[in-house]
Amino acid sequence: MGKDDLMVLKADIATQMTLIKDVANRLEERALDIQPDDIVRMESVAYQIHNLYSAVEDLFKLVASHFENSIADSSRWHTELLYRMSQEITGVRPALLSQECYLLLNGLRSFRHFFRHAYNVPMEYPQLEINLDKARQIYPCLDRDVTHFLQKL
Repeated sequence: MGKDDLMVLKADIATQMTLIKDVANRLEERALDIQPDDIVRMESVAYQIHNLYSAVEDLFKLVASHFENSIADSSRWHTELLYRMSQEITGVRPALLSQECYLLLNGLRSFRHFFRHAYNVPMEYPQLEINLDKARQIYPCLDRDVTHFLQKL
């Protein structure tokens, strides 16, 4: 990767991290004083968790497109992309994600899948609470991992 390509990648990552932080902040606003009987607020929080994971996944696509650019289009595409970001590709790039961040994001990936496909299933507060806790940990973990990734490039 040339110097110019690296500068573009760093700028793209910085922009995406700003978007991720904005979604994380919006999630906190929506989750403020959430109660188990407030279905509308629960759905709003679930939607923001969905948006947070989607914004992080866009970061992964950005990194993959700058390096390996060969994500297969399969039924496990989302799982494979996340896993790939936790792996170092020798001679190509360092791992983007630590194991801690990978595990948090894998849980949120599953929640996003549920959210997208459970049209007729009511949102359960305990499930939302577990995923909200994971979502709250994402930005600090991801920020640390991205900083480490950029230092290793």
